[in-house]
Amino acid sequence: MSRIRLTKNKEVADFAVPYIIAELGSNHNGDMELARKLIHSAKEAGADCIKFQSWSKDTIFSRKTYDDNFFIADDYRQRTDFTLEAIVDAYSISEDELIQMKKLADEIGIDCTSTPFSKKEVDFLVDVLEAPFIKIASMDLNNYPFLDYVARKGKPMVISTGLSELYEIDKAIRTIENAGNNQIVILHCVSIYPPKDEQVNLNNIDTLRILYPNYPIGFSDHTLGTSITISSVIKGVCLIEKHFTLDKNMEGWDHKVSANPEEMKLICSETKRVHAALGSTRVQVQEKPDRIESFRRSIVTTRLIKAGEVIDSSDLDFKRPATGIAPEFVNMVVGRKAKVDLALDKPFQLKDLV
Repeated sequence: MSRIRLTKNKEVADFAVPYIIAELGSNHNGDMELARKLIHSAKEAGADCIKFQSWSKDTIFSRKTYDDNFFIADDYRQRTDFTLEAIVDAYSISEDELIQMKKLADEIGIDCTSTPFSKKEVDFLVDVLEAPFIKIASMDLNNYPFLDYVARKGKPMVISTGLSELYEIDKAIRTIENAGNNQIVILHCVSIYPPKDEQVNLNNIDTLRILYPNYPIGFSDHTLGTSITISSVIKGVCLIEKHFTLDKNMEGWDHKVSANPEEMKLICSETKRVHAALGSTRVQVQEKPDRIESFRRSIVTTRLIKAGEVIDSSDLDFKRPATGIAPEFVNMVVGRKAKVDLALDKPFQLKDLV
């Protein structure tokens, strides 16, 4: 990954602004011209990476699922003009097509990877496509033999935790580690499309960070809009994954829960802004000295004070600017004599006192 720098001795480098993955998934609807437009649009919006899903009708569903013909998205439920198998076949992306998309991504300067659903697809992504990292879908987090196989390829792995209990997340991480791979980014994820706000639980990002301090934590977001996506930056995420489409009304599986180009542009720009605003944990003054001086107060006189007079607390007030003695030193003024005549509203100076 271009900015997700992981080392094999578990040292995790400091992260800049979150790395943004525009999840194309199957939103290309099997149309490579549409896929090209999505890649260009994601780059223009400011995303760091575009990601496909590498599956075929032979690697994602069993024959029983096709025979039952149960569609997994509302766009296709109870329809008779398509079968699930036909849609899966139509919406898949071939190896040759993915090579073409990777070439385009390289040409315009955006990372390109995919989520594999079989060992064959893993081999292709690693050995042929040379993907910068491998994304593991939530559905495969408890597919421990598959995790072991991917981990032994030695590529960084980005793992989504949707659908999983904590013990399953832990077992997945240990499986990857035991295979000799500790290049892991853990994504908090809720695999509901879309989840209700109260189901998102961004605080789980803190939990994952506490439990796995050696690994960076990100957010795979399925909420509508941009507010929650951008808010995750406050939790210190290093990576944000968001489904991406050109048109939310397009027929297909994930378009409705995807960010459109305007939203993706907002996500990319506002995450940078929020990240910059987080700044340092060190408390330090940001204002320039002259601005501080103009806002703070000095001790001033409330009347004309003659030289030699003893100064009483009733003779003092506190007004801007801070060009005289500061209010915190009022006890140094009370009880002392004026060295010279002091006009009304005059800021006290040390030289004015005996």
